[in-house]
Amino acid sequence: MKSRHSVLHSTSGISPALIAFALAGLAPSAWSQEGSEEVRPAPRSPDGRISFSAPPGEVGNWNGPVGTNLFEHTREFENDVRGFNLETNLYIDDVPFKPWSRALYDHRQATFTKDDPHTRCKPSGGARMFHTPYGFEIIDRPETQEVIFLSVGAPHSWRIVYMDGRPHPENPRPTWFGHSVGHWEGDTLVIDTVGFNERFWLARTGVPHTSQLHLVERISRPSFDRLRYEVTIDDPGAYTAPWSGGWYIPWGEGNEPFDYLCQENNLDAARMVGPDLDAP
Repeated sequence: MKSRHSVLHSTSGISPALIAFALAGLAPSAWSQEGSEEVRPAPRSPDGRISFSAPPGEVGNWNGPVGTNLFEHTREFENDVRGFNLETNLYIDDVPFKPWSRALYDHRQATFTKDDPHTRCKPSGGARMFHTPYGFEIIDRPETQEVIFLSVGAPHSWRIVYMDGRPHPENPRPTWFGHSVGHWEGDTLVIDTVGFNERFWLARTGVPHTSQLHLVERISRPSFDRLRYEVTIDDPGAYTAPWSGGWYIPWGEGNEPFDYLCQENNLDAARMVGPDLDAP
């Protein structure tokens, strides 16, 4: 399988206005860290553990970049504009789709991803949560042995990762976010999740999955302004082998959760109607 050596895929099917919102205000330092002599290190908690939150006296959250995907649509990457997608992401033809799942993905692309459950205010499970607009927070609660994810976009979703060493239930009830257990490997949070329903898309571009989906997510903060998200997808119902993908997520300095109701004045009509929106 071949990996990518550049970043962001073509933004086919993504609202230009939404991209502008997501990119607005991003600090250049977030995308020039590799050549910078002074990179601000990630904050740490009093016990020395890496922190995914703002340090005391500061405000901010993570801006899920909407133009990302778990794989690349082109080998040339001529449409790349920013360093979001992981350098190791596969090219689409190297993703081990089953015939039906590739056909479904292509159909969703051809119809402008108009059937995305997110545009109808449904929760965004799996990797989909990590490129949902308007930001999200990661709250580490060692006193309760939990990590909590809070998302502003869509229906103000939240997700709990249990860090107390418990196993998955034998037959978990299928849900939007599944049942998640986690542990630390150095400075990387590793999350193992099973028990998904089939009512969401695995990524914004329409990546399919089945109820057999098993995710292993690896989240780290290599510097203050950047989160690294990588997920391994193991779903024998939709793919012939496990595979991985992911992206970097920028820190939004000064951003805070706000009162956002997806059901109120939803402006993403293009992604609910599809390519016929502007037809005469």
